[in-house]
Amino acid sequence: MLTFLCVLFLLSVPGRQTMAAETLDTMKVSLDLKEATVKEFFDIVKKQTGLNFLYNSEEIRNMPPITIQCSDQPVRPVMDKVMEGTGYTYQIDGHFVTVTRQQKDLTLRLVTGVIKDEKGEVLPGVNVYIPNSTYQTFSDSEGRYKLSIPKEACKVIYSFIGSTIEVAFPEGGTPLHKDIILQNDIHIDEVVVTGYNIVDRRKLTSSVTSLKAEDIMRPGVTSIDQMLEGQIPDMVFMNNSGEVGVVPRLRIRGTSTLVGNREPLWVLDGVVLQDPVNVSPEELNNPDYINRIGNAIAGINPQDIERIDVLKDASATALYGAKAANGVIVVTTKKGREGKPIVNYHMTLSYKRRPRYTDKRINLMNSAERIDFSRYLVQNGYDFGSAELNVGYESLAQQYYQGMMNQEEFARQVQKLEGLNTDWFDILTRDALSSQHSVSLSGGSKETRYYGSVGYTIDNDVIRGNKNERYSFSMHLDSDLSRMFSTSLVMIGNVSNRQYSIEDLSPLDYAYNASRAIPAYDGNGDYAYYKTRGNAINEYYNYNIMNELANSYNKQEGNSVNVNFTLKGKFTDYLKASLIASYQTSATDQEKWWGEKTNRVAILRHSEYGTTPASGEGSSSELPFGGELTSNRYRNKNWMLRMQVDFNKYVNGNPDHYINASVGTEANSTKYNAMGSVYRGYYEDRGRQFSYTELDDYPYYKNWLQQNAYPTITDDLTNLLSGYATISYTYKNLFTLNTNARMDGSNKFGDRSNEKLLPIWSISGNYNISEHAFLKRDWIDFIMLKASYGYQGNMMKGQSPQMIIRQLPTNPLYGELVSELLVYPNPNLRWEKTTSTNTGITLSFFDRRLQFEGEMYFKKTKDAFLTKTVSSVNGVGEYLVNSGNISNNGYSLALTISPIRTKDFDWILSTSFSKIFNKLETLPGEDQYELTDFLNGTALSKGKPIGTFYSYKFAGLNPNNGTPVFDDGEERQEELVKMTKYGLYTNILEESGNREPTISGTFNNTLRYNNWRLNAVFNYSIGSKVRLFKLFKSNVFVPWTNVSKDLVDHWSKPGDESITNIPNPLAYAAHWSLRNQELATIAPSNFEEYNYSDIRVVSGDYLKISTLSLTYEFKSEILSTFGLSRLALNLSGNNLYIFCSSKLKGQTPQQSGFSEVQLTDCPSYTFGLDISF
Repeated sequence: MLTFLCVLFLLSVPGRQTMAAETLDTMKVSLDLKEATVKEFFDIVKKQTGLNFLYNSEEIRNMPPITIQCSDQPVRPVMDKVMEGTGYTYQIDGHFVTVTRQQKDLTLRLVTGVIKDEKGEVLPGVNVYIPNSTYQTFSDSEGRYKLSIPKEACKVIYSFIGSTIEVAFPEGGTPLHKDIILQNDIHIDEVVVTGYNIVDRRKLTSSVTSLKAEDIMRPGVTSIDQMLEGQIPDMVFMNNSGEVGVVPRLRIRGTSTLVGNREPLWVLDGVVLQDPVNVSPEELNNPDYINRIGNAIAGINPQDIERIDVLKDASATALYGAKAANGVIVVTTKKGREGKPIVNYHMTLSYKRRPRYTDKRINLMNSAERIDFSRYLVQNGYDFGSAELNVGYESLAQQYYQGMMNQEEFARQVQKLEGLNTDWFDILTRDALSSQHSVSLSGGSKETRYYGSVGYTIDNDVIRGNKNERYSFSMHLDSDLSRMFSTSLVMIGNVSNRQYSIEDLSPLDYAYNASRAIPAYDGNGDYAYYKTRGNAINEYYNYNIMNELANSYNKQEGNSVNVNFTLKGKFTDYLKASLIASYQTSATDQEKWWGEKTNRVAILRHSEYGTTPASGEGSSSELPFGGELTSNRYRNKNWMLRMQVDFNKYVNGNPDHYINASVGTEANSTKYNAMGSVYRGYYEDRGRQFSYTELDDYPYYKNWLQQNAYPTITDDLTNLLSGYATISYTYKNLFTLNTNARMDGSNKFGDRSNEKLLPIWSISGNYNISEHAFLKRDWIDFIMLKASYGYQGNMMKGQSPQMIIRQLPTNPLYGELVSELLVYPNPNLRWEKTTSTNTGITLSFFDRRLQFEGEMYFKKTKDAFLTKTVSSVNGVGEYLVNSGNISNNGYSLALTISPIRTKDFDWILSTSFSKIFNKLETLPGEDQYELTDFLNGTALSKGKPIGTFYSYKFAGLNPNNGTPVFDDGEERQEELVKMTKYGLYTNILEESGNREPTISGTFNNTLRYNNWRLNAVFNYSIGSKVRLFKLFKSNVFVPWTNVSKDLVDHWSKPGDESITNIPNPLAYAAHWSLRNQELATIAPSNFEEYNYSDIRVVSGDYLKISTLSLTYEFKSEILSTFGLSRLALNLSGNNLYIFCSSKLKGQTPQQSGFSEVQLTDCPSYTFGLDISF
């Protein structure tokens, strides 16, 4: 590739003669031409000599006819005679003869300037050239251009998409400065930013969706990834928790890996971002995992972002190599602009509404209904097992039956509980106020431009005590050092502080599941406790959720800094080079604390708070004094160095033929350190001190200390050296062909050298049909077809072809140094390989009033990683193999209509639609997955989409006792015993659907009247299935838990089975499979079987009113009075309402009911202010 670029460079130098030109003195021709055209002359000479002639067919039409006679004459004197006096010259390179218009030996002068559109936005990629000459250049990413022109009078053409102007420059010898305003008639996105290049949209051959940040900005939302819902065709957005700072799951064009990371790659200003904490792929891919840690983009202030480009097919992502198998999201930050300093202040104040029992999604019993349900259980002899009946109706009934309370007192106490209606949502949640503030300064001169900002965000959650606080800063400095060199320095950083309740407490899940018939406070206003069971028999300890929350915390503090430095050199108008150096560093510290007053510590202590645990040999206390502190520290450092050469030029000044090429190399190093420790005996409220404990008095505690004496340390270093190249050829803006290639290597795969390197490549092209003369119509703006094919790869961390043994310290049992197997040798592991095909069409008609884009893709992954279970005698229980094949196919449509466009009124309607087909084409291991994997959708099944989950087949209620009945193979036990786990569960269970949607999209409606703008965004999702929350939370209805209102209509007498499918709550029974020792467990109980049955599965389709926003821009006449350049006020609402299946009974479709209840997207209302001066 580099050799090819050098040849192109040498070809482009005027007057260059190679040694091969001497053959023109030995090659001979015989001619007899009269009034022949130049083309006829070239064709005859080519036929006799084999020489190839390169020329502009339009230009040579003006050459005079040729009359010549010669016999066996050398080619050179013949060419000299033909070219004499025509104003043309020729140059020779091997067997190629290039004919160009003869240029005068002119003294040159420099023209510089900035090119903008009518809105003042800079335009990169504008073609600037003198017709019929070799003088040509392009505007850079900031709209700046430099062009050398003759001192004689000349005309310069400025050409962009749908817009061309001609500027006449008078004769002169001094440098000139000329700023240009182009009317951008087409208004489709002018360029695409890939991180390695800026591509003219006319020459784009790959699948890229580009968005301006201002177009997707949602007031009150603190992270740019949260704003992508429904905005990107072919991207599925999933968010299973509405807590502040939670990272959504994004899938671009399906799932291309089975056990690897499925998230897209984030790129900031051309540099790949690193996540602050390495979360395992198993957790990230788990649909029930809640990522509260944050991702690579979480610390970036959305107000500092200029645009987003999502790269979707292999042609777009090939230059990023193996890291980009799941797609790439390129984020470009704001830069300074030439002009006077501008100060901008942005503020939002948001109100988020907490959940309430009156909300339709809260389908729970009130106190009277819960007491009535308890009364039914007690009166019918319900077996509460070992549950401690120390609270609620059950406690009162026990006291009454034991003679500890008379009838009158019993009735009075019951009546009191029936009217209690403890509002757990009010106690544990709140209506939250949050705010964002950002101040920026931008401006600059022709030589130096700057942009800087500082921001502060406080995002309070509706869950009390939960918050996400962030301080951010950004600086972008661009400087022209000389005519040849320029630099760019970008610094972006943040400091964050997150606070959440501990996962084991989950206040929202407690509020949803706690009975309203138990008090939060006693008569004295103190916490009201009830007893829960400990780890030992007959041990019960006090529990109150508010006490647990007050004496525990989960904190995370973090900071990160990204520094990018770019040095650009422009050696000629067509040959440029750049050197990019970046450094990223992040630090994240997490602390989780359980205080000595909590129920959890009481269980470990084996005594209530304030009671000293028993000591001596009989003591089983694992934490005799103080509390427990878990500390995790993460440090991530990365540097990258990239060198790139760019070549873009019209071949020999002929605007019909344009070549754009880049070649580069990249070195990257990431060092990741982590250390985790668990400490006991910790006092948070006593100066963060630890207790002194006589270890021999507490043998269990001593044993725990011996096993947890040392922290867990992770130290990982990853180095990567890559080379890449891209080249494209454009003919008359009609056709563009492009090819990309990158070579990545890894020593984690195989012992053979050919398995360590993976060439990633793509080939693509487009066809701008509207460039044909016969389609030059006023109503046709743009028609383009495109197609691409590429080859991608993926690799897993933590693999090695060689066995890796970790050396450990002295083992106290053996009294000597020991080691353990860390990485199982895997010499046969190969790269995952994905082939991708993409086709698309883009249309624009009637001066942008009708725009359409459609794409179709086909992805096939071979040698996908799968986990194989092996005997533990090998030192590990499982290892990776290449045995999976996955297919992902789909299509997307995007339509924008502008029915009305006048000076005072605009109306824009846009919509997008994406459909994904995903399927696993290979059979996984026979015993690889357990029952819960099939029920929760984490098991893989041949011929099924990834994310498919299964359910028991509900067959109705037993008419005699209301017991749920299932088609679960009880009568086929002999047949089932012979099956593998995979065969057993796919036979017994029934496919219910997919946890991930197959169709997603958006409706966007924008109205503008004078200075008012109204915007409404609706997002929809189709194709997913949702399992309803559990009807039976456990095997026993304990007094302190609430139950679903569905149980009000439970079976209670024969005949009810015809009007209800809710089982008799007294009909609990262990499952029959537990009695068959030869058979894997099919279900633990009939109640659990009912919870996971097909009757509890409903549609997850929804249409959501995502955003409704009203903005008023004050008129310039008013602003000038106060010295302001802009003042805008905004009122908006997010997550206002969701339309979904009535069978959900208020459970939101994003909550699939497989895990604890999570906070849904609560409605929020935001006031915004933007002011500039």
